[in-house]
Amino acid sequence: MSHQILNTSNPTLPSLPQPHNHHQPPPPPPKLGRRAAAVAIAAAPAILSVTPAPSRAQEATGAAPCIADLPVTAKAFPDVSIGGEPAGRITVGLFGDTAPAGASRFLSLVTGVGYRRKEFVKIVPGYVQHGGVVSYPAIEEVTDRLAAEMGAVRAQCRDGRRPHAAAGAVSIVVRDPSLPPPKPKLVARGGKLEIDQEQVGVAPNGTEFVITTGDAPELDASALVVGRVVDGMDVVGKIAAVPTVRDNTASPYFRVAKLIGDKRAVVAERGFNRPYTKILVTNCGVLQQQP
Repeated sequence: MSHQILNTSNPTLPSLPQPHNHHQPPPPPPKLGRRAAAVAIAAAPAILSVTPAPSRAQEATGAAPCIADLPVTAKAFPDVSIGGEPAGRITVGLFGDTAPAGASRFLSLVTGVGYRRKEFVKIVPGYVQHGGVVSYPAIEEVTDRLAAEMGAVRAQCRDGRRPHAAAGAVSIVVRDPSLPPPKPKLVARGGKLEIDQEQVGVAPNGTEFVITTGDAPELDASALVVGRVVDGMDVVGKIAAVPTVRDNTASPYFRVAKLIGDKRAVVAERGFNRPYTKILVTNCGVLQQQP
């Protein structure tokens, strides 16, 4: 992993060395063998990046027009802290008529102990992501039903409009497009060998939620819109501005380590885009619900 320069204007962060003189190019990185490249993944320090906060134009736009037109049937909230300091409240208007199963799932998680004391785990351009509740089992029938509702929401977005085209969409993750396809394997059943499909990686359990800070087309096929932010986009902007571990998938050292199957590369990949400061849902609940 090569040294990189922190791209931030935060005056409280330590200054970094100046880049090389443009008239004198830096020496090329040393050539590493297959094993040495993998070791470099574990040895290199974590580099921070800052995901840009949504612009004022994005904040003024609010939710995408197709989402803004959907009726809100209930309002829920998470209260958020950043680094142990209160950051404010995000009020979410839920679409109980358009996405009944998704809205019901979100409501069940903001009551009781669902999202409370759980963290936001990913910040990328376009959205922030909460880690959900890992103790919930991944039930295929449930996630399939939630995924089926994605079509109902998309049907509301006529004239080429998309659910995640602007800031303010609140969605739960029901599909992971980054998961590799299942691998065939031989299993013994009833004294016979049969070919089964083994899923590599952990499939979403339908509890992680995302809030868009801009256009996020990759979410259209993986997340079900259950509502929109009706108040508190400034809090979402604070979350989006938190420094994160830099995504280093473009590094040749990382690509080689992934190619040879080094487990340390997998561990490193899980930390990419993770906020450097703990972002916590300190409290959550329902503000208004139709009888």
